Amino acid sequence: MSLYPSAVPVRATHRSAALLRSCHPEPTLAVTVFVTALAAASGRGASGTAAVAAAVLAGQLSVGWCNDAVDAARDTAAGRPDKPVAAGALSPRTVAVAATAALLVCVPLSLLSGVPAALAHLTGVVAGGWAYNLALKRTRLSPLPYAVGFASLPAFVTLGLPGHPWPAWWAVVTSALLGVGAHGLNVLPDIEDDLAAGVRGLPQRLGALLSRRLALAVLLAAVAVVTLGPPGAPGTSGWACAAAAVCAAAAGTVPRWREGGRWPFRAAVVAAGMVVAQLMIRGGELV
Repeated sequence: MSLYPSAVPVRATHRSAALLRSCHPEPTLAVTVFVTALAAASGRGASGTAAVAAAVLAGQLSVGWCNDAVDAARDTAAGRPDKPVAAGALSPRTVAVAATAALLVCVPLSLLSGVPAALAHLTGVVAGGWAYNLALKRTRLSPLPYAVGFASLPAFVTLGLPGHPWPAWWAVVTSALLGVGAHGLNVLPDIEDDLAAGVRGLPQRLGALLSRRLALAVLLAAVAVVTLGPPGAPGTSGWACAAAAVCAAAAGTVPRWREGGRWPFRAAVVAAGMVVAQLMIRGGELV
């Protein structure tokens, strides 16, 4: 009889925890919560909102695991302790299998919202997240898949409503700009490591300082579109979100902060949060 009867369950638990860390849990959870809230605000109902949440979660899991599988060799060479594959907790094959399985599960979950909505969502997942990981991450076109992926999210929500209506133009443009801004924010902490590894997407080519400014400018453009694009007056909440984003941007460009430090990054995060808040406030006006 084995002296370690719990060895297999412990290994399975450790592997599950490593897979969770490998899926990029923060952005995965953030995007899932955002789109779920947008679905609820748009009138998808309890079952429709649950279907959206499940499909988006599966799609984001597939993108996160695909990213770690593709970057396995680079992360290992860089000695990234925060990456389970690089730390030896998972094999690249395990993460690749998890990514493929999540993508396959995403298909029927997306179809719960209907064929038009499923096509929009799967286009965003494949032409967005997977295309970035597999092909466009190292090119000047690196912001494009982020724009496509984020722009598909309001379409996924509204095409699942009765009559399959397309989302309002301002929702699509705002989401695309949010995606481009998110790309800049996501890359910023690792620009130097990326350049050393030969990853030369658009932010890496521009450099940290210019990328920070560009991300902030794009996010402020998203704030302008979501504030002024919908018909009617923005209302108190809309103006408040816009004012908060502008104030954050102003703080991030103070001369003694702008050349370095975390304030420009924090300012961009606040601006992104204001975009998300406005989209959720305007969720009932998506069509």
